[in-house]
Amino acid sequence: MAVNQTFEAIKEKFRKADVDEKIEIYTTVQGLTVEQYKELLRMFPIKYLDKLERAMG
Repeated sequence: MAVNQTFEAIKEKFRKADVDEKIEIYTTVQGLTVEQYKELLRMFPIKYLDKLERAMG
């Protein structure tokens, strides 16, 4: 239960963040499942995916 509540908080923070903050959250958050990462990725603006890829590279 606490893990899901934590993910909901991360998701809300991610939703409100600007692109650079989204990248920071996506690349530094730990302990998420593949599905949770995918859920965040679906909320990421497609036109900035190259910037996210560079940050992860």
